[in-house]
Amino acid sequence: MPGPHGGRHGYQKPQNPGKTFLRIVKYMTDSKLRIAVVVVAVIISSCTNIVGTYFLKPLINDYIVPFIGQQDVNFAPFIGMLCVLGAIYLTGALCTYISNRLMVDISNHSLNSIRRDLFRHMQELPIRYFDTHTHGELMSRYTNDVDALREMLSNSMTALITSTITVVGTFTMMLILSPLLTLLIILMLLVMLFIIKTIGGRSARAFQRQQRALGAVNGYIEEMIEGQKVVKVFCHEETVQKDFKALNDELCNAATDANTFASILMPIMGNISYINYAITATVGAALAINGKMDLGSIASFLQYTRSFSQPLTQISQQFNNILSALAGAERIFTMIDQPAEEDEGYVTLVNAVRQEDGTLQETDRHTGLWAWKHPHKDGTLTYTQVKGDVQFENVTFGYNPDKTVLHNVSLYAKPGQKIAFVGSTGAGKTTITNLLNRFYEINNGKIRYDGINIQKIKKNDLRRSLSMVLQDTHLFTGTVMENIRYGNLDATDEEVIAAAKLANAHNFIQHLPQGYNTILTSDGANLSQGQRQLLAIARAAVADPPVLVLDEATSSIDTRTEALIEKGMDSLMTGRTVFVIAHRLSTVRNSNAIMVLENGQIIERGDHDQLIEQKGKYYQLYTGMFELS
Repeated sequence: MPGPHGGRHGYQKPQNPGKTFLRIVKYMTDSKLRIAVVVVAVIISSCTNIVGTYFLKPLINDYIVPFIGQQDVNFAPFIGMLCVLGAIYLTGALCTYISNRLMVDISNHSLNSIRRDLFRHMQELPIRYFDTHTHGELMSRYTNDVDALREMLSNSMTALITSTITVVGTFTMMLILSPLLTLLIILMLLVMLFIIKTIGGRSARAFQRQQRALGAVNGYIEEMIEGQKVVKVFCHEETVQKDFKALNDELCNAATDANTFASILMPIMGNISYINYAITATVGAALAINGKMDLGSIASFLQYTRSFSQPLTQISQQFNNILSALAGAERIFTMIDQPAEEDEGYVTLVNAVRQEDGTLQETDRHTGLWAWKHPHKDGTLTYTQVKGDVQFENVTFGYNPDKTVLHNVSLYAKPGQKIAFVGSTGAGKTTITNLLNRFYEINNGKIRYDGINIQKIKKNDLRRSLSMVLQDTHLFTGTVMENIRYGNLDATDEEVIAAAKLANAHNFIQHLPQGYNTILTSDGANLSQGQRQLLAIARAAVADPPVLVLDEATSSIDTRTEALIEKGMDSLMTGRTVFVIAHRLSTVRNSNAIMVLENGQIIERGDHDQLIEQKGKYYQLYTGMFELS
């Protein structure tokens, strides 16, 4: 599992490495030829180093030793052998370059496909999935896990193959040169493997501890950056510094342990290899003195001895890196395998024109008149004008099976009516609008839209007929014009400006540095909260929907600005069915019906005057609001 804030884990083992690896390979099928070239190049590169080392034997035995004591020496054959040796190493270097270059291309193309599938599937996941997974956890799929995969595909795989071939080839050549000295190497090899297992295991555990500590530190920093104003308001600078110091010290200690074990492994292996080299040289010299081994074989064997320990260490390190990457790939594929948002709807939203006889006909051009295209089992089609007639019939719903949020709720909104929901936090107001959008499926009851059960309407078409202004406004990186046009990508510049005027956002937009072409970044951090809310209202206006949902849409706007946009909002709401969620009861007084919710039930309903006369919950809320104002 990922860390609390998406921190990359140490050497975490995958649950099913074989299956995960084969799935990664499928993303590389378009690069079969290049993979074949890489495999051949890696094999050639590894073999050239092994063969090049073996060439020391004939060079010494056939050329250098015979040269000793001679006066007139013909160096031409010797130089020829050196040229052959140089050609061998040059071939190895060229093959190494080819394999590395091709693996960069293969890995990037494969990761591009993985990221594309991951992002595409993310758009298809239900809202409930995002409710149960943190943003940091999801972001870690695109960052830490993908980076681990990149390292594995571009480096670790080829390094593991190269090291394995080198170890096997070197061991084989040593066995050919001297079985007796090879036995000595095997004994030293057992010592090396024991050290690698001991130190490598402690290193892996230390790295896991380091990553947990790193995740905690990163999460705390992120939280403090977001809440910096709150920290300063309550003068908690010293407290958060103490908390950070504790987390940072834990990270420091964990990182020290992790890097200590990681750093000492190579020096220890290096020193053991020097000891091994010295012992091998001593035994080899004794064999040479007794005439049981020639100088060329000793030189080649000693060189193999020097190059034997490093690949062993690399195999251990690369194997751990590959396991870590496969664990990250499992997390990616787990997200890709999450069930997509189900949609069994078949009623679609289409542009329509009204014929002379009053019937509706589908058209490809935008007319401003929308209709529900309803196919029936007998093969016929009917077109129903989208008016915004909404009905809830005995709706019961709970986000979790053990906790019901809405209890047997029934309500209706006729086309053009303004329906307001009031009540305390957690009463179920926003839940009603979430169900209307089918972000969640109801447990019992029915919701009808223009007489059609919304479960029969395709979700995308249903949501295109609705427009929402949320309390938490989100603006994308881009111009003001692009952010407003997000509500209707086909809107012209003139329509965007008209929507901004309707929301009373036009005036402040004109005073921005580049007007409508001003770039917004960091979720509109260069705007006030009220200005961001006005842009969200303009975005809803340009969508021109038959149903409008305002979820605390004016909560971030001061009363003066609220009064200025009331006329614009009234114009926006004219002819539309509007659902309003508001804590400011002054904004719902002109509603056709006001629903008072408490504990997931509608306890009062009526217009403003009727509810005041009842002197119930709404009366208490309203008079309390009046006294506060």
